[in-house]
Amino acid sequence: MTEPTRIFHNPRCSKSRQTLELLMDRGIEPEIIRYLETPPTEQELTDIVSALGLEPRDLMRTKEKEYKELGLDSPDLSRNQLIAAMAANPKLIERPIVLANGKAAVGRPPENVLSIL
Repeated sequence: MTEPTRIFHNPRCSKSRQTLELLMDRGIEPEIIRYLETPPTEQELTDIVSALGLEPRDLMRTKEKEYKELGLDSPDLSRNQLIAAMAANPKLIERPIVLANGKAAVGRPPENVLSIL
């Protein structure tokens, strides 16, 4: 049995809403994870970053005040430290992230997710 399509969703974000609508318009009823309320674990984030083929900082919202306040712009921080910071401060995670068919995509723009469906 294949895993369901999942979306790490923030209903207040227009791109997240557009990505969810795009999925539903294609008949996909994803598992909706409101990641600000139910943050992904460090292991889930590690898996997501790997599936995306990105470095952790590439998945971070670097313009959030927490990014600067926590000193996350330091080049000395390890991959694990950055992932731990995102798990502890989910507001820093770029959104939306869709997981489907063992792959991942960031819905910026929303059409990006079509490549993994």
